[in-house]
Amino acid sequence: MLEALGLSATDESVYLTMIAHPTLDVAGLAARLHIDQSQVHHALDALAGLALIRLDAGGAARAVRPQTGLAALLTKVEADIAVRQRQIETVRTAIADLAMTHDHEEVAIRLKGIEAVRERLAELARTAKTECLSFTPGGAQPADTLQSEAPLNAAALERTVRIRNVYQDSFRNDPATLAHARRMAELGSESRTAPTLPMRMVIVDRSIALTPIDPRQPRLGALELRSPGLVAGLLALFEQVWQQGTPFGDSPDKRSTTLGPQEKALLQLFAAGHTDESAARQLGVSARSVQRLMNSLTDRLEASSRFQAGVEAARRGWI
Repeated sequence: MLEALGLSATDESVYLTMIAHPTLDVAGLAARLHIDQSQVHHALDALAGLALIRLDAGGAARAVRPQTGLAALLTKVEADIAVRQRQIETVRTAIADLAMTHDHEEVAIRLKGIEAVRERLAELARTAKTECLSFTPGGAQPADTLQSEAPLNAAALERTVRIRNVYQDSFRNDPATLAHARRMAELGSESRTAPTLPMRMVIVDRSIALTPIDPRQPRLGALELRSPGLVAGLLALFEQVWQQGTPFGDSPDKRSTTLGPQEKALLQLFAAGHTDESAARQLGVSARSVQRLMNSLTDRLEASSRFQAGVEAARRGWI
């Protein structure tokens, strides 16, 4: 019944049982539903992410009334559907835009393979006039990529081309990539970091954009986009991520009274139902790093489970 709101069958059973029997603890819920306690904990994490349960004054989990919790969740789902519909319309318009030609010029060129992409990036770096923007997801960057980028970026900066790049936070763990970013910063390049990035991307002079043919396999090649509508959308995406990023040279806030960007992103990913492995892929780190980060969070929050950690972080106003 509640699958449309993002609840699994087990999540729904746990929630409805908590409403009918508000005094049951984890063990009691597991016994009544004939499931493992680990399944109950997993359901509690999911329900907490959907704001359908809360901790009472004694620290026990209590179901939020359906009139409040489910109604609010339904409103959110309806809003998400409306946003998705607008996105679909934007994509529909972009597809129509791609099908058109501007002065008989191609608006999308397929660059097959990593070497073709590098050659085109080198051409664009040499001809850039005003600005180069980019997303660099993942942590450690390939050595050959760093070697090919460095002289091209340096030459562009000498021509007073503004270079802005957003790295993923996890790049700070790779000495070679970190050293490259520092060298570019000394030459005048501007960099920020973000916990997650949607894909690899380069935009030159606000008129040409390169995006992967397949974001999961960037070495397959890229699409060079010239459509003003598409490029404008990618520019808006870049500026949004840039504004929310952490300036290079600053460290993400790790003070005990707040969450760093990566920690906040991790809690949000878990609330959205991601596993350790999928959260690690989104953050550009290993699954073991995700586990260490989550263990550190639960210790700081004095929580015994991920659910309690999320609830405590919300109570403190950290998220």
